[in-house]
Amino acid sequence: MDQDTVVRLFSQVRDGSMTRRQVLQRAAALGLSAPVIAALLAACGSSTKSTPTTASASTATTASSGGTTPAATSTATSPATTSSAAAATPTAAATASATATQAAATTTRGQGGTLNLLWWQAPTILNGHLAQGTKDFDASRVVLEPLADFDHTGTLVAVLAAEIPSLDNGGVSKDGLSVTWKLKQGVKWSDGQDFTADDVKFTYDYVSNKDTSSTSYASYTAIKSVDVVDPNTIKVSFTNPTPGWYASFCGSYGYILPKHVLQNNVGAQARSAPFNLKPIGTGPYKVDSFVAGDHVQYSINDSFREADKPFFKQVYLKGGGDATSAARAAIQTGEVDYSWNLQVEWSVLQSLEGDSNPGTVLITPGNSVERILVNMTDPNKDVNGEKSSLQAPHPFQADLNVRQAYALAVQRDVMTTQLYGATGTIASNILVSPTAFSSKNTTWKYDVAAANKLLDTAGWTKSGSVRAKNGVNMKIIYSTSVNTLRQKEQEIVKQGFAEIGVDVTIKSVDASVFFASDAGNNDTYAHFYVDIEMYTSGPSNPFPLDYMAAFYGAADNIPQKANAWSGNNISRWQNADYDKAYLAAQTELDPAKQAQLFIQMNDLAVNNVVHIPEVQRNGVSGTNKKLQNLNLSAWTSDLWNLMNWTMKS
Repeated sequence: MDQDTVVRLFSQVRDGSMTRRQVLQRAAALGLSAPVIAALLAACGSSTKSTPTTASASTATTASSGGTTPAATSTATSPATTSSAAAATPTAAATASATATQAAATTTRGQGGTLNLLWWQAPTILNGHLAQGTKDFDASRVVLEPLADFDHTGTLVAVLAAEIPSLDNGGVSKDGLSVTWKLKQGVKWSDGQDFTADDVKFTYDYVSNKDTSSTSYASYTAIKSVDVVDPNTIKVSFTNPTPGWYASFCGSYGYILPKHVLQNNVGAQARSAPFNLKPIGTGPYKVDSFVAGDHVQYSINDSFREADKPFFKQVYLKGGGDATSAARAAIQTGEVDYSWNLQVEWSVLQSLEGDSNPGTVLITPGNSVERILVNMTDPNKDVNGEKSSLQAPHPFQADLNVRQAYALAVQRDVMTTQLYGATGTIASNILVSPTAFSSKNTTWKYDVAAANKLLDTAGWTKSGSVRAKNGVNMKIIYSTSVNTLRQKEQEIVKQGFAEIGVDVTIKSVDASVFFASDAGNNDTYAHFYVDIEMYTSGPSNPFPLDYMAAFYGAADNIPQKANAWSGNNISRWQNADYDKAYLAAQTELDPAKQAQLFIQMNDLAVNNVVHIPEVQRNGVSGTNKKLQNLNLSAWTSDLWNLMNWTMKS
């Protein structure tokens, strides 16, 4: 049974759209195993409960989980905070059974030779805490590990942690003010040094130092202190009750750093550390060579804690090129074993598949949204050596009427139907997952007449084909990364905007530049030195506070020269109501109130047209048909489970 079918079935069960009888009938038709059927029934029975359950040790043993100890001691548990955990979090029992369909077989370390990966957006840095794009988080994840990661249902799986903290085991305090992590013992860094609780505390000190300009900073702001209890135990205390305690030290923002390597590279010295290009980690591989913007060569970390893993002797991650070529290389020619993030027209993907081809298209549920970001500041006015400054509002996009007109001129249905097909659906929300946090209040429509009326009312009159007001012409620059599908999206938007009198100049930037962490490059998306730009983003955990930080208006959360353009609020939008809801969500323990706050945040961002959601994207990869145990997750890096990947002979 393929993973997608099982995932969809569990989704239907959790949504309450199937009765227990229907579950049994469907399971019988699919020939599911008894453990999977039992977990489905458990999920069916728990779908009306607000508090997720914790998987028993016997259930968790079947899970294929990245970075865990041997199956007998691994744990997979829902990220519950208190007795009123986030209602959107799935049950661990469901996760264990879904992943049971691809549990990793015992293998001999290095038996598989070289695994060839292709990321068409090339990584530029290998320190995830300084990363600007998914490709950097992914390339870092091969070497660096968090305390826990998230499987495809958003359930926590222990990595460097010995177990997942919970109310039952005493790891999570009842008042939501602290969480205690017990760490795996005997773990070593790839240079042979011992991994201890001191490294976890150091990671917090590193990230929370504002001069480090860490891009993961927002995930650690709720922490009051991190204390070493003993070499294998760490206690994290929060300033206020914190439902999203797993936002720090978990997933892509949770990579643990070696104190003995980086202790002299905190703050202003962080970005010059050799570690950023050749990290020391606890993961299954170490870096042999790295050419930023081109490739990373990895080999097995001889100090890795599991003697029979990883399966592949070497990993070669090639970066660059384009998504269509990446799809062809994995699906049609077999030049690579896995190609990432295939943002390729659906018709093209279909044409590449064939029974005799070595690879196939793998589509997995996604929680990310392709969107247009609207700059609230002037990208053309220089203020103290930088543009897009809060001190210089945009000459017309600061007007809500203009932004609403923009939204009405975007043909989302055309994009979805003509370009994405089975790989995406129309989006009217910025936050689309977890389901409990997804707003039902928003709508979208393509209405040129309404858009023109809004601009007329705002005083922008047409002079020829372009609107103007007070001598300012409504001309904008629209930037995104180089990608055939994205350039077609740009053309669709440009055509719609032309009908409302907005002159659009399209700009396409190489992905290695657009998503770079280079503070000196004005073409990065974080600089936002254009009027509108487009890319995809999604939450990294089931309590998506770090994701919604994209709209939090605190000055130090605005990308600027002072923080090396590391802030999360790329659009430079500030709204008191939004900030109030964002801060309230940091401490709200009641699931129903949590949902209300996240929905409110989404609605404020959408209705104020800060970002224009276009397409909710599924995960799309090209994979060798013989590649197994991927266990891809929309919540984290595609490579989170790399230690368990194998290849059929």
